[in-house]
Amino acid sequence: MTDSSSPTTADQEAATPTAVSTPTVFVLFGATGDLAARMVLPAFGALAKHGLLPDNWRLIGNGRGHQSDDEFREHVKKVLDEARTGLSGRQWRGFSSSLRFAGGGFSESDAGELADVVAEAKDDLGGGDDVQLVHYIALPPSTFEAYTKALDVHGLAEGARVVYEKPFGTDSASFERLDELVLSIFPEERVFRIDHFLGKEATQQLHVLRFNNRLLEQVWNRYHVAAVQIDIPETLGVSNRAGFYDETGATLDMLVTHQLQVMAEVALEPPADGSPEALLEAREAVLKDFRPMDPSEAVLGQVEGYRDIEGVEDGSQTDTFVAAKVWIDNDRWEGVPFLLRTGKQLKESHQHVTLVLRRPQTRGFGERPPRPETIAFSLAGNGTVAATVTAQRPGAPGDLVAGSLQLDLEDLPRAEPLPAYASLLRDVLAGDRALFTTATGLREAWRVAAPLLDHRPEVQPYAPGSWGPEAATELAAPHGWLAQTSLD
Repeated sequence: MTDSSSPTTADQEAATPTAVSTPTVFVLFGATGDLAARMVLPAFGALAKHGLLPDNWRLIGNGRGHQSDDEFREHVKKVLDEARTGLSGRQWRGFSSSLRFAGGGFSESDAGELADVVAEAKDDLGGGDDVQLVHYIALPPSTFEAYTKALDVHGLAEGARVVYEKPFGTDSASFERLDELVLSIFPEERVFRIDHFLGKEATQQLHVLRFNNRLLEQVWNRYHVAAVQIDIPETLGVSNRAGFYDETGATLDMLVTHQLQVMAEVALEPPADGSPEALLEAREAVLKDFRPMDPSEAVLGQVEGYRDIEGVEDGSQTDTFVAAKVWIDNDRWEGVPFLLRTGKQLKESHQHVTLVLRRPQTRGFGERPPRPETIAFSLAGNGTVAATVTAQRPGAPGDLVAGSLQLDLEDLPRAEPLPAYASLLRDVLAGDRALFTTATGLREAWRVAAPLLDHRPEVQPYAPGSWGPEAATELAAPHGWLAQTSLD
């Protein structure tokens, strides 16, 4: 008899992702920049460690400076060591042999060394149409149009896939202009607009837990939920990203790009089936029900000392903090506020989605604790889900206290998640766009954010290490922000 609680060999094989077999040339624009070092190159290292890169591949770093392939390899080695990707000596030797560098920049008027290096890499992999070309533009959004045009001018767009970092545009008008340009060169199915929060294992657990557990499925509506909080404070500052960050700020860097998409993941209706395509369609469908933001229900802040950072413009009004209330006009969520908060140099760092439950209708049995019951999800790592409950203190009749039921998802069998960027890069290599934002979904996100961007509230100062402007606390009344550090 087979123990139904133990995974079979077939189960294990089915659960193990496999590498893409297509020979691939991957071009990383901004290869020596901060984003590449923090996210993209470590993601490649993670794929290598798990054996998820193609058997035959090349990674070409592009930048304005000139350096040899060996110098680029030394840079990548340092990045991977600092990221603790854990590549063995044998894995690094195989990985590093596929690294190339093409300097001299890249523009419409001058391809630098890139076109020649791409051609050489394709020849190394057998040439012809069998080699997949993937471009990753890990640069500020102000460069996207120029690099897209240059890819077309230099013949590097045909048949290629292209990955754009966020934000895809900086407002509705720039989004539409960029989208029109991109789709005039690349078909939609070859465009990957990245949102690493959708790539998180823990974010995907939101719909898995909801639709596979009756306890959660039944309370996921306005009759049981009083409010939803999507709370992503950070203790870190802008570090050496000041030049990029001052172009975007918290609203564009996090709220429009990440938090509205996570909100859609929470709020979506049951997908038509269990396919990734159906999930994407459900996420886009509910975005259409989001009400445009009311600037009077939003708070912008700037941490004290921000303007003294090198790379930040004098007198900058860039927001390093944003909190906003968003509403959904459909039957499931009518009247339920979704509270979104994020910011730099705050008191804590966490990534929580919290459903604040309505009070039970039954009264009696003691005085209930003032804190409402919640169902909370951490989006960090594998994720954690916790429900607060009210119970009677043993030995003290009528003395009601709050308790917690918690499941760390990393405790589940064979829990070895890929980092979000690695998971998304694997999907790019496979051509799977289910966890990427589409033009339709982003258009809705920009529609929702437009009033806040067009009529920005005054940016309020706040002290480093605080919870941001006091007005943000008032925005979350009557429950307040239910930060739960223990989840992480």
